[in-house]
Amino acid sequence: MPLFQYQGRNLQGASVSGELEAATHDAAAEQLMNKGIIPIQLHESKGASALSLSLKQLITPAIPLDVLVIFCRQLHSLTKAGVPLLRSFHGLAANCQNKQLKYALEEVIHELTNGRSLAASMKKHSRVFSPLFVSMINVGENTGHLDSALLQLSHYYEQELETRKRIKTAMRYPTFVISFIVIAMFVLNIKVIPQFTSMFQRFGVDLPLPTRILLTTSDFFVSYWHLLLALILGGLFGFTAWLKTQSGREKWDKFRLKMPIVGPIINRAQMSRFSRTFSLMLKAGVPLNRSLSLAAEALGNKYLENRLMEMKSSIEAGGAISSTAINSGIFPPLVIQMISVGEETGRIDELLVEVADFYDREVDYDLKTLTARIEPILLVLVAGMVLILALGIFLPMWGMLDAIKG
Repeated sequence: MPLFQYQGRNLQGASVSGELEAATHDAAAEQLMNKGIIPIQLHESKGASALSLSLKQLITPAIPLDVLVIFCRQLHSLTKAGVPLLRSFHGLAANCQNKQLKYALEEVIHELTNGRSLAASMKKHSRVFSPLFVSMINVGENTGHLDSALLQLSHYYEQELETRKRIKTAMRYPTFVISFIVIAMFVLNIKVIPQFTSMFQRFGVDLPLPTRILLTTSDFFVSYWHLLLALILGGLFGFTAWLKTQSGREKWDKFRLKMPIVGPIINRAQMSRFSRTFSLMLKAGVPLNRSLSLAAEALGNKYLENRLMEMKSSIEAGGAISSTAINSGIFPPLVIQMISVGEETGRIDELLVEVADFYDREVDYDLKTLTARIEPILLVLVAGMVLILALGIFLPMWGMLDAIKG
């Protein structure tokens, strides 16, 4: 949250000053009034303190999904049992192990004490409670079914957590092999091949092409390693800066969907997440356009998000859901058919759950067979590296052996 600097007077009339965190200028003024301070000057800090706060937010990790699952389940149980909301939050904050969530809960308790709604209190902590989370809480509060909303959120985050675990498990083996290949290349070029270079030079034999390639590459690694490191770091920095632009992020997210082997898996996973999120919002009673907007944000893919926001604009202009889905060009036939049938029968939320379950099974099968599909590519890479290394080292040694015999 922004940091505000203030000057004012307390109830005794003494001059006071300091800094405080608040979501908006009005919220900062309200905090001061609650503390018995009448603000005279109040402005957002732009100095070193604000910079340190931004850096703190940048390096603070996101809340783990398993922490959110436990929080939703505990709050659901307390709410369903009839425990007052403020008392529930006091107990959850006292037993919370995650520092970021604990701080957010303490701030929410303060806001609840001042008479704010739960959704409005959580909205100030967007790094902990996502817009989807806040919208579900808002619907639960307004309909009197907060416990049901929390249960739905816990199921949603459990499914998301399970999908992420499956993806990490499937990518563990390819990541290990590729990392090993990169480390082996550096060690061979810096430590091993230079030992053969001096030996080949002493014998003075004509070196074959694979050997000359190896020696040239090794010499470049040894002589210009600092330049190579600078190029790698510069490339990473430039790529990160490019990703922060709207155009760069959209192009990269579009490329991810079209990558060989893993692209279709990412696409199916995104369709599953969209279907489940959109269904969850509709089932909770969130308006259609708001549900579509929240589902777009939950995808984490700028290309798909922009297409969905265009779809939302078309629906607000009077278009049908099925026709705008077809025009967006991002949905496979299965999703379009389910949306069309759901639009005719008024059961879009139920049919989208079926779509999400179908794509979850597809992604699960794809992840189980991912290693089998990537394995041949990794074997070709390792075999090619070993072949070049073997030819580059043994061919000149055979030449030296022939020269000795001759």
